[in-house]
Amino acid sequence: MPELPEVETIRRGLQPLVEGRVVTALRVHDPRWTEPLDPFVVTEAVDGRRIEALGRRGKYLDLVLTDEVHLLMHLRMTGTLLYDTAPDQRYRRVTFTFDDGHELAFCDPRRFGTGELVLGDDAREAFFATRLGIEPLDGALTGPALRALARGRRAPIKAFLLDQRRVAGVGNIYADEALFRAGIHPLRPAGSLTGAQYELLAGAVRDALQAGLAAGGATIDDFRHPDGVSGNFQHEFLVHLRAGEPCGTCGTEIVKFVAAGRGTYVCRTCQRPPRVRRR
Repeated sequence: MPELPEVETIRRGLQPLVEGRVVTALRVHDPRWTEPLDPFVVTEAVDGRRIEALGRRGKYLDLVLTDEVHLLMHLRMTGTLLYDTAPDQRYRRVTFTFDDGHELAFCDPRRFGTGELVLGDDAREAFFATRLGIEPLDGALTGPALRALARGRRAPIKAFLLDQRRVAGVGNIYADEALFRAGIHPLRPAGSLTGAQYELLAGAVRDALQAGLAAGGATIDDFRHPDGVSGNFQHEFLVHLRAGEPCGTCGTEIVKFVAAGRGTYVCRTCQRPPRVRRR
């Protein structure tokens, strides 16, 4: 699933290509993309408007159009945005045509990606406020902030990191990588960490996301840059997808198990499992 670094990589690649352009035609090939809105309502709102900015919040891309019209796109599991791709590109669900003749295609094999029409800046902020927590790379993610969000929570720390209402943009890959960097086992109760551990974890989340950004994101299945190029962060994973391999720090075999409903990778020496309380 594209996470913050992948979505931000797409945003940075598209920003100079689409900002200032007019959308002359928005074609929704798959009506499911706009549900529950009728595709006609979305195309009527977008067609003929100038793109003022291409923003991002968490895993959402925010296409900001004139008159405070926002098209919020979420890639979900397998979505990607390809610029001037082949006309017969597979899994095309939406096509934007711009006034300079170029095209942008939203391609999505599993068809989970969505486009949400939001009218007005205040409505956009209200939309995000109910869905997204703090943004990890804008200075809001600190040890004290994490501690306050996790206070009293018994759910595993990995589940906490995956909850977009707490920390926006972190998914399975970067949760595994951050927890390893911080030396914290994914099953530790979120509210049980020490102040020093929350500080370590906040820094580890930032470091993992920045590393992913520097590598152009991770391509495991479908993620591509707008020009079709793959990301490279998958070659730098410390634990994710490395089950059976030795830990680069201590040599212990990395193991895989399920936590928070997701395949999870851990070094049981560097990330000591939580103690099991006995009655």
